[in-house]
Amino acid sequence: MTETMMTTHLNNVSTEHHRPTGHRIRHPRIASAIDECGLLLEAGDGADLILLCGPTGAGKTTLGNFLVEAEMKHHAENLAANPGCIPAIRVEAPASGEREFSWRLFFKRILDELECELDAPRTAYGVDPGTGRVVRPRGTNPNSLAGLRTSVERSLKNRGTRFIVVDEAAHIARQCHPTLLELQFDTLKSLSNECGVQWILMGSYDLFELISLSGQLARRSHIIHFSRYREDVADDVRAFRGCLKHFGQSLPALKQVDLLKYAEVFHQNTLGCIGILRDVLVRLDLLVGRQGWSEDTLCRALLTEAQVTQILREIVEGEERIAPGLKRNLVAPHATTGRRVA
Repeated sequence: MTETMMTTHLNNVSTEHHRPTGHRIRHPRIASAIDECGLLLEAGDGADLILLCGPTGAGKTTLGNFLVEAEMKHHAENLAANPGCIPAIRVEAPASGEREFSWRLFFKRILDELECELDAPRTAYGVDPGTGRVVRPRGTNPNSLAGLRTSVERSLKNRGTRFIVVDEAAHIARQCHPTLLELQFDTLKSLSNECGVQWILMGSYDLFELISLSGQLARRSHIIHFSRYREDVADDVRAFRGCLKHFGQSLPALKQVDLLKYAEVFHQNTLGCIGILRDVLVRLDLLVGRQGWSEDTLCRALLTEAQVTQILREIVEGEERIAPGLKRNLVAPHATTGRRVA
């Protein structure tokens, strides 16, 4: 993709204030990941878990939001006919501070997305006509873990939810003993079986490392690498420059600044991670709005050398770990010659 084509593509994408801290952009890495996820979801149950791993600051949360929005647009006609349908949601796996992963809190977050107009399940009380006393109904307490699980199953079926994007999914695996890892994800698998929902688990490279501890989980997973834009790949450099230009045009104090003049500086400082680039540019926009433009102001907005060194170390280690998991060997044509096929 040329830089001109890249700019045209980006100009066709609306810039939103999804959060007060910055803008979103559907750059080529996001478009590619959405396409790959779409193919896997269309394939059905070929993989119980879709792992979407990448470096910190690559923009995985933004990708998750785009995945949900793309699914909503895909089902626009169905949504018009059935406004109660919610084909996809995004939730964050909680880090509750407990020794074990809090499925109770996780289920409540799912219910918040599916039943946003309702409060969390509460116990319904009644009055015994014989004694006049307030009594608690028999059956499963909707506030219990089992009650919350039942509510999630019912809501997923009623809403017709097709997939759930789980941000910071490593929290599910990290907050348990390695021997119990499969049991954690069996909960997600059972919800898939009961409700026909698929899971897209997003996280940094430690998510891949945790999943790879179990051969059973590795077999049931498909890995998508949501990588950074590298400085040694020409197409990546062009795409990064397109993102930089688009962000600059959308931030009020930077519209008159020639950011492309400093494209190499931005690329080196953000390590090609668009989420980090967005944060740096939002910070720069605030500084320029108050103090005016100067290279000193630019330096104040950039990450420190210590920050860049630490993030780079994590990226390099993560890329080295995930690379073998992405490699696929082709069978040489001569290898099958003379073999009998049962």
